[in-house]
Amino acid sequence: MCMPDTNGPHKTKCEPLNVAIDSQFTTTSSKPPVNCTCDSLLALRQEDMAKTVNLIKLSVGTESVESLSAWQATKRAQSPDGLPRHVTRMWPRREAEILNGGSIYWVIKGAIQCRQRITRLDEHIGSDGIKRCAIVLEPTLIRTQGALKRPFQGWRYLQAIDAPMDLPEGRTQEEALPVELNQALAEIGVI
Repeated sequence: MCMPDTNGPHKTKCEPLNVAIDSQFTTTSSKPPVNCTCDSLLALRQEDMAKTVNLIKLSVGTESVESLSAWQATKRAQSPDGLPRHVTRMWPRREAEILNGGSIYWVIKGAIQCRQRITRLDEHIGSDGIKRCAIVLEPTLIRTQGALKRPFQGWRYLQAIDAPMDLPEGRTQEEALPVELNQALAEIGVI
């Protein structure tokens, strides 16, 4: 049973768990264990999620997650330090929320199929002399559950609560459902 610090924000007794508790949690810390399930921790996690926002972007011309990965491996798609980046005209106003653990969710062939963690936002000046925003990403593409998305211009904010879940480790190599099947399942409320 976890026994949180009574001086911190997490003041309730937790239910016994059959999982390991966060090694950073001690009786003198105000940080609750990561695997705790009590209501006060849920409130803290929701508060943390509210401080994080993601981006969603169409990956135009991309056929699959593999082709997105191949494009990002080219020198043209990388920042000077070799990390993949996406250059956009508009600088996100919610920069602090994005850099607080946000990701960019990629829409490929009409469905969200993967995401990448955003590491930083860099100023990029193009050959035309115009300042732009380079969204610098971690190289790892994390496959997500498919979620249909209609076409849109530019990027949009995506709240953490609305983002599709990551696929479990064993399912990351599965092919995405065909668009027609994905649409039919979404229409009947299965996905």
